[in-house]
Amino acid sequence: MTSEMDGDGDMDPGRDDLPLRANTNHILVRHYVLDLDINLQTKVITGTVVLFLEPGPLAEDGNGAGEGAPTPPQTSQTDDSWEDERHRDFTLVLDCCDLTVSKVEELDVTSVSDMQGLLKEVKGEGSSVGPQPDSQSAVLIQRLISLPSTQWKKQHHLYFQCSHAPASEGGGPLIFHIDRWSLQVRKRGVRTIQEFPRALRVCYKTKPEGGSVRWTIDQDNRSCVYTAGSPINNRALFPCQEPPVAMSTWQAQVRAPRECVVLLSGENQAQPTHLHHTGLSSWDYYVTMPMPASTFTLAVGYWRQATAQLSTAQLTPPVQGTRAGASHTHAGSLDLNPFTNMDHPIITSPQSTLVYSGLKDEKHSESDCSGLGDDNFTCCHADYPCPFTDPSAWSQEVVPHRMFAPSSLLQKAQVQVLPLLPGCLAAAHATLGVHPFPRLDVLIVPASFSSLGMASPHIIFLSQSVLCGDREGDGEGVGGERGLSLCGSRLCHELSHSWFGLAIGARDWTEEWISEGFATYLEDIIWARAQQLSSKETEEQSQLKALLRWRRLSDELQNSEEQLQILRPNMESTGQVSESGSSLVKHALNPEKTFMQVHYLKGYFLLRFLASKVGLEYFLHFFRLFIKKYHGQLILSQDFLQMLLETFPDMERQGLTLEAIYADWLDRPGVPKVAKWIGLSPSVGKGRKRKKAGLNVNFKEVMPEQLVLLLEILLEEAELSVTSLRTIKRTYDLPKQDAEVRHRWCELVIKHKYAQAYGDVEHFLIHDQAMGVYLYGELMIQEDPRQQALARRCLSLVQNEMDQSARRVVEEMVL
Repeated sequence: MTSEMDGDGDMDPGRDDLPLRANTNHILVRHYVLDLDINLQTKVITGTVVLFLEPGPLAEDGNGAGEGAPTPPQTSQTDDSWEDERHRDFTLVLDCCDLTVSKVEELDVTSVSDMQGLLKEVKGEGSSVGPQPDSQSAVLIQRLISLPSTQWKKQHHLYFQCSHAPASEGGGPLIFHIDRWSLQVRKRGVRTIQEFPRALRVCYKTKPEGGSVRWTIDQDNRSCVYTAGSPINNRALFPCQEPPVAMSTWQAQVRAPRECVVLLSGENQAQPTHLHHTGLSSWDYYVTMPMPASTFTLAVGYWRQATAQLSTAQLTPPVQGTRAGASHTHAGSLDLNPFTNMDHPIITSPQSTLVYSGLKDEKHSESDCSGLGDDNFTCCHADYPCPFTDPSAWSQEVVPHRMFAPSSLLQKAQVQVLPLLPGCLAAAHATLGVHPFPRLDVLIVPASFSSLGMASPHIIFLSQSVLCGDREGDGEGVGGERGLSLCGSRLCHELSHSWFGLAIGARDWTEEWISEGFATYLEDIIWARAQQLSSKETEEQSQLKALLRWRRLSDELQNSEEQLQILRPNMESTGQVSESGSSLVKHALNPEKTFMQVHYLKGYFLLRFLASKVGLEYFLHFFRLFIKKYHGQLILSQDFLQMLLETFPDMERQGLTLEAIYADWLDRPGVPKVAKWIGLSPSVGKGRKRKKAGLNVNFKEVMPEQLVLLLEILLEEAELSVTSLRTIKRTYDLPKQDAEVRHRWCELVIKHKYAQAYGDVEHFLIHDQAMGVYLYGELMIQEDPRQQALARRCLSLVQNEMDQSARRVVEEMVL
């Protein structure tokens, strides 16, 4: 983020930075209560959001109209003169985009009978004279916000009651304006933050084109909607404060068609309440851990829950519609009640072969690690019911979890993903400690999802591309458990975000590596432990993945803008905001950045380099210490690096200083011009030119990562015969391999114009949209009419359902 703001209050269309308008230094939202109605036919969410506010850290410094405050908006949503009062009244600024706001009103919380207990407490303190009517509401809200975490149930009950309070009779509706990126609210005559209302209700509805949610169809050709990790975050779902420093809790009541399942980032496992004579059901969720509003996640669709109790025969999906590529199976039956076993989350799976038993201890480094002696810690975050203070959480290796998918993918989800969850959860616990969140839902999202996975509090989205199996949907891939490598490693990546990305978040969103680099590094360690690999097998797998990532990073560094390769683009200004708290997130709206992996891979290699200096076991132990200290908080790169250097003082004595790490890794494009830190064995990657005879290979034992490396090496060949390509496809049964392997195969097909396998490319572009974006570019750059026609045909089949960023990038390539 940066404090630089545009002069006209709107973004220059030529810029790719995302504005965070909320004036969080002046006033903070501490709790949201959402009441939403989902209409899958009109693609509109209608409802209200109630905001409970308190003065921010700079509330005493003025009325909030200083540097960074928005300038006059483009359009007015009220009949009042906005300009006349601009310099006199305090303005609440919320991040908002593509929302239709009909009304903003102050709530009369003094009318809520259950709040009288708090009022009596207030009157009983200090002066015998109670607060005046004008300030009584503010005092009540402050007391409500300040209730200790031991009373969170009472607190949430009162939040809910207050959210249904009538509008305050004094002063009528508040005046408001909307510009491209914000909702601005004032109360006539209120010039200070202390006088501003503390409980507001915003009545609004979303727009079908709003970028925060995706209205699409699932793999069964049925309507659904979900938050897809948009670059604009949740501002087109509800007005909110987007800067990560605005940590808040929330509760939400969501109504949707009765046959639908509503999944949401909430601590509780919600059960539907059927609303008679409406055809709707209501779902209630809440969280007690303050988090940025950007982490709020919603998914509504005709999902089905996969359960360990169901046999494979029972999981056979029904015949699907005629949507291109939908799986067809005619035998068997399936209980299509979406609420079967909803109240029975899976804690362990008897079918799982991946139950963590621990790795053998690695040989410890001899590095000085004097800072590791103290295991004591005290929570440093704001007060909330923290699992780190719950003794039972320390021994809970596997949290309750559920698996959801569309009917046509339920068998694969049950056979491939569900058995992995207990082992991966236990391995993550063994690696990082206490699970920050008490439960987990996993959902296979529609094919148009633009990533392989996305982690949010209490819920993980997985792309169907992580599933393995042939086109007929039999659920059986090749290589047994080896065929689950992509699924397992991706699941471990997303689980890692529970600690790095969610429980510990980046205070400056431009430091994306704090989340993605850490998750990429930890996924290998957690996945190896989940597989119960030996030390040797773990090292071999780690070396191979490092090599593949190094090749990928090298390629990306050669083919991307240098400014997008910097892990700390704001450098010395990292974490700084304007006087009001507003800022810009550099390059956040650049559609190409969505598909780049520099922050993942460069961050991964930085952590790998640091681990090589102290030893893996000491490094992982340091991770646990860091989590104990910083969970529930936001950090900058310097927080992690400074604590590391203090814990291992020998590193700094060897010349590895904070400034050196900034200079070599974080503040410059590319990577340091040395090779030792990669940590690759001299034998890895060698032997490319072997004699054809004398090899005795069991091709069924080849790991997916080995196949990826093989295909990448073959891509370096100038020519390959049709016979060779046909043999490769048949020998390794490539259509049944995971998406990483099939992606390299498609590249090979395109490069050598292997027309007999163009069907493989078309299938990939339709069903693996999360990974297929740049294949369109390969098809077009060949300047082959048949390949270009293939690209246009595939785009025409999926463009209406594509992710907006992906569609923009592909249309620029193809059209």
